[in-house]
Amino acid sequence: MLLIKRPDVRTLSGRDERTYSTGILIRRFSPYYRPYLSILLKDLACAALTTVCELVLPLIIRNITDTGMNHFELLTAQFILRMASLYALLRVVDCLANFYMAHTGHVMGAYVETDMRRDAYAHLQALSDRYYTNTKVGQIMGRLTNDLFDVTEFSHHCPEEFFIAFVKAMISFLILVRINVPLTLILFAIIPVMLVVCVRLNRWQRSAFRRQRVQIGELNARIEDSLLGQRVVKAFANEKMEMKKFEKDNSKFLSIKKDTYWYMGIFKAATLIFEGLMYLTVILAGGIFLLHRKIAPADLVLYVLYVNMLIATIRRIVEFTEQFQRGMTGIERFLQIMDADIEIFSHDGAREMKKPKGNIRFEDVSFEYEDEHKRVLHHLNLEISPGEAVALVGPSGGGKTTLCNLIPRFYDISAGCLTIDGVPVSEYTLESLRRNIGIVQQDVYLFSGTVAENILYGRPEASREEVIEAAKKAGADAFISTLPDGYDTYIGERGVKLSGGQKQRISIARVFLKDPAILILDEATSALDNESEFAVAQALRDLARGRTSITVAHRLSTIRGADRIFVLTENGIEEQGTHQQLLANKGMYYRLYQLAQQMT
Repeated sequence: MLLIKRPDVRTLSGRDERTYSTGILIRRFSPYYRPYLSILLKDLACAALTTVCELVLPLIIRNITDTGMNHFELLTAQFILRMASLYALLRVVDCLANFYMAHTGHVMGAYVETDMRRDAYAHLQALSDRYYTNTKVGQIMGRLTNDLFDVTEFSHHCPEEFFIAFVKAMISFLILVRINVPLTLILFAIIPVMLVVCVRLNRWQRSAFRRQRVQIGELNARIEDSLLGQRVVKAFANEKMEMKKFEKDNSKFLSIKKDTYWYMGIFKAATLIFEGLMYLTVILAGGIFLLHRKIAPADLVLYVLYVNMLIATIRRIVEFTEQFQRGMTGIERFLQIMDADIEIFSHDGAREMKKPKGNIRFEDVSFEYEDEHKRVLHHLNLEISPGEAVALVGPSGGGKTTLCNLIPRFYDISAGCLTIDGVPVSEYTLESLRRNIGIVQQDVYLFSGTVAENILYGRPEASREEVIEAAKKAGADAFISTLPDGYDTYIGERGVKLSGGQKQRISIARVFLKDPAILILDEATSALDNESEFAVAQALRDLARGRTSITVAHRLSTIRGADRIFVLTENGIEEQGTHQQLLANKGMYYRLYQLAQQMT
């Protein structure tokens, strides 16, 4: 994976995004050509061959014209046939070279796109929850798809177009300067001025394309949010409101595209002005030189043909400019992903967690969310013995879920020490740490696929028999057997074809298959009906047996059998003890329990 440190980047105000100069973008992108350098060199060689035909044609025309005007006796059928045969041969070479560029060159671009998407996806896997909290999924999807599609075309055509333009300009200059130095210098003096103007206009275009990409990401996010929540939209009859939101974003995108095309129009008009200047130079200066016999008529024809060729090349570059800017914008948005900081990672020398006992200890632990600068845990001290079943209760915002998220290092503690079996969690490799922790949450996420595939997510190398055994332990085998295709039933996106209780039992089967030493149950039954809750609660009790388990619960009836119950508030641990002990104390737990009894 090509991860290159970023130099000289600027952070956009209010956003965790950076802008890059064109030079930095090209320097960061260039290493992706390295595995395909031989293909690139062959592609450029073919690009050089395609220019030969164009460069030689004016010379052939000049040779025939000069022979006809000054040496008519040499203008024979054999001479003309020889010139035609030479051009025909060059055309065959041109066709073969263009085929290679169109096929293999594009394949190289697809390889580069694939490598970039692989690296971006791998980097996204390593980013912390904070990144996903602050970044819309629609924006990320746009960067992995549309932006990299443009990079494919850019990676193939950019070297070709600029290489061809350079070769044509250099060889044209060398040929023309031998014929008439003053006219050639006047003609080529226009090109640097044109380049300066084009660079300035390109900056405007680049800014417009960047805004366009950001807005299409916002539009994707709006569409995704609305479609995923379509049941809520319909339930509240808010289709018109969603249409207004969509129209607002859609109109903003149209406005940005208008700006983009305005800049493109200015760019095209400017290049046409310079094209006109080049033709005007040939007409005026060439005519004056011809008048004073400083240039032969055939040579003036040669100038006109080469100016035509150069202008055609400039037009190709102009047409390529939009693609160039799209490609550069795509590379920039790709680098914004690659340069997002990996906050949670395995440190050098991290150890493997092997067969943990499950002793968890919080020593003077404090934690705050960086974005909110809100401290959630204050100097917390807590120890959980191996195999002990504990429960966390208390008002919302007290830090129960946060405490659970610190154990598998979804976040790193701000201060203090968090250990498992006496070793700080930061000293374990992330993979081994999380491999030994099983999590069942209230909001179950199932992947699009079959029942078996979702259970296998707990341990991908498990056999079919082990999957079925895990489902039986989770109390899921009975309902799975009634599905149309049993374990091979397609369950839809996020398990939409299953009920809440069924999805929860599949998630429990997934953890049974994983067989972790430490278990975290984060309000795993709070969203279920009574019948489903009873079935799931029984499966969870079986799952927790023999493991260190931490249960976060609002329904206090589900945690009566816990070895210890901790009442966690913004002030820390207010109370701890068994269910009976806490009731006898008649403190906060007693009040929460009485309130729960009144609501049932």
